[in-house]
Amino acid sequence: MRVLVAFLTGSIFGLGLMLSGMTDTGRVQGFLDVAGAWDPTLIFVLGGAVLPMALTWRIAAARSGALLGGPIPKQVEARVDRDLIVGSALFGAGWALVGLCPGPAMASLFYGGTGGLVFLIAMAAGMIGYRRVTVGVPA
Repeated sequence: MRVLVAFLTGSIFGLGLMLSGMTDTGRVQGFLDVAGAWDPTLIFVLGGAVLPMALTWRIAAARSGALLGGPIPKQVEARVDRDLIVGSALFGAGWALVGLCPGPAMASLFYGGTGGLVFLIAMAAGMIGYRRVTVGVPA
């Protein structure tokens, strides 16, 4: 049952990314180009994600477990530290340069050609490198 739910939610997420334009690198880069030809449409994508998630955290806090029986992860404590700032800057720079972030990059495997694949390989290498450098854990 969990695999089916994971497949369905992942499919809905991917479809939402495509319908919202998050997989269109030109639209993403246009959103980030506030000094040029700014495209504000992705603000609605942000609102469409943040608002339901805020409501979901409230509902989850009142529950003792997930519908499928597993534990509900605790909400992460909000704290600004060096890792958050550096990670955010790197994420933003990569997003601005390429127009992809992890979710849309996965979706781009089906239509993005070699560019999406190269991005995913580079992203995975960065994740593995981070773990090795900061945590000392082999990937």
